Amino acid sequence: MSETGAGRAHGVGHAPATENVEYRVAHLRDRLAAEELGELGVRAEVRAGSVVVTGTVPSTQCRETVLRTVREELTGISVHTDVVVAEITSPDHAEDLP
Repeated sequence: MSETGAGRAHGVGHAPATENVEYRVAHLRDRLAAEELGELGVRAEVRAGSVVVTGTVPSTQCRETVLRTVREELTGISVHTDVVVAEITSPDHAEDLP
């Protein structure tokens, strides 16, 4: 079998693992943008063989929903998350303007 034939035979079977990860990350991005979350500020990127999910969300409940969605979409993939809750508090005093 020639090198070209061998290359084709490899490509006909299963997709390489990296393409599968990219596809699953793209699907995760779609879910985060389309579902009730609407969290476009959360990013998911493939880095050095694992997925890194970062961003800021408005509440603890939203963070838990994002993490649950990540677990559902990326089961079996090494994932590192850094999703933080924005501190949204009322000012404790009036702002003095000159």
